[in-house]
Amino acid sequence: MNTSSLTNHGCGGGGTCGCGSKTASATFESSFSAETQPGPASLPGKTSVPEMTASINGIHLHTPGQRPDEEALRELAYTELLRHYAVKAGLLPHKAVLQAPELNETERTVLETMVDSAVQVPAPTDEECQRYYDARRNQYVVGQAVHLRHILFAVTPGVNVQALSVHADKALISLLGRDVPVDLFGKLAGELSNCPTSTQGGDLGWIGPQDCAPELASTLFFQTEVPVGLGVQPRLIHTRFGFHIIDVLERRDGKALAFDEVREHVAAQLAMQSRAKALHQYMSLLVGQALVEGIELDAADSPLVQ
Repeated sequence: MNTSSLTNHGCGGGGTCGCGSKTASATFESSFSAETQPGPASLPGKTSVPEMTASINGIHLHTPGQRPDEEALRELAYTELLRHYAVKAGLLPHKAVLQAPELNETERTVLETMVDSAVQVPAPTDEECQRYYDARRNQYVVGQAVHLRHILFAVTPGVNVQALSVHADKALISLLGRDVPVDLFGKLAGELSNCPTSTQGGDLGWIGPQDCAPELASTLFFQTEVPVGLGVQPRLIHTRFGFHIIDVLERRDGKALAFDEVREHVAAQLAMQSRAKALHQYMSLLVGQALVEGIELDAADSPLVQ
């Protein structure tokens, strides 16, 4: 197996190749890379257009020409929105500045208190908690685990995903035929898998939901209709890390927890979801009332709905 670069992929064995093992990435660039396209030639007499400086209500969020990445810029934008609203409400003093000032701990505490006061959600009722639990009973099981092996076709930069998918499908079909040799799975894992477990025939040992990438855990443990059976699964499992051929060797069903045992956990989960929704609505309202330039933020013009 080609192990030209070390990456994390997420499959369930300790890192993030979906298995949880730290993965030596066998990339398929030679076979599956998209053709490299030449960049556009520079046109004579043309100059690049400078990036627009993002601002909230006329206050710059960064130094012109030094735009941060989008995640950092969003954080700056929301902080300035809150600071502007706090100044308007008389909670913070006005500052004659052209660029958003860095807040000290006292000012941040003022903003947090302001948000906590505005974003209040009622505690979930017993009926709401029961409905949530009933719809997700398979998530409240302890001790469940599967013993499995897998073949990972990792999606790495430059890989032609469609060609990689076709390659993975061909390998899967060869494992689903009649009179398949007992050692074929391990042989293909050694030749094709981008997971370090390739040297053990793809064997991941026993793993639980907490050991998997979410997409893999959902397929293996949280199916609401027909649970995953033993043997080679008839479809590729697609995670953010690539395509997996899965062979379930053994399964431990675990113990389902009663509602009373998880009532507090369910209530905390519902409260967290309600607060996240209310906070998003609150910030959207502030965006809708502000002059936002150079950055896209979700805006709303309706009252906050609890």
